[in-house]
Amino acid sequence: MNKDVPAAATMAIEVEGLEKSFGEHRALRGIDLTVSRGECLVVFGPNGAGKTTLLKILATLMKPSAGRVLLDGVDIWEKPVEIRRRISLVSHQTFLYDDLTVLENLRFYGKMYDVADLEKRIREVISWVRIEPRLHDRAGTLSRGLQQRVSIARAVLHNPSLLFLDEPEVGLDPHASAMVRDVLGTVSSGNRTVVMTTHNLERGLELGDSIVIIDRGKIVYQAKRDKLSKADLRQVYNRYTEAGG
Repeated sequence: MNKDVPAAATMAIEVEGLEKSFGEHRALRGIDLTVSRGECLVVFGPNGAGKTTLLKILATLMKPSAGRVLLDGVDIWEKPVEIRRRISLVSHQTFLYDDLTVLENLRFYGKMYDVADLEKRIREVISWVRIEPRLHDRAGTLSRGLQQRVSIARAVLHNPSLLFLDEPEVGLDPHASAMVRDVLGTVSSGNRTVVMTTHNLERGLELGDSIVIIDRGKIVYQAKRDKLSKADLRQVYNRYTEAGG
């Protein structure tokens, strides 16, 4: 456990009354949510439901209109710099430097975060994502699936306690998607807390410990994974979302 985490912080994430408006459009409408440390929460919902907005707020990329967020017991807007060293975000956009090699991308990011014993840590994360043979290739020459694996390696390089994944499989072919899913299972194990958004009900159910369904800016359903079959999840998704009918 991070030595800076308050002893009383039993929850990795605590969200209270979270709201976000863009003009007259209310993207989030009173989200209350808790996620235990080491848990993987998967967030489902149709396009425009508020999934990405929620993740951007949790990742300190966007300020809410109202409400409070605690990560590891710390208010994210009271100590944003401290929080950003504990978290990482992976989206369907890799944000790699195309003209740098895989190794150069990882070194650049590791130095930004003052990663101790950086070369050893790089070797460790690249073994997780299995990209050793491409380490000296420029990122721009890699396939979309390989680039996403590099972005995941970069995201966990500084050993964040919280990892946010915003539809990481979007745009990948089935083979690349399967590889990325396998990598996510590796990097999310242990005491790392993960929040992932996805449209893929089956894949999300495989990865998550708990699931939440958001529709029109509100949580409309939540449950533990072991309480749901794939058929159950499809049924409740269709019942509770506008996309389901």
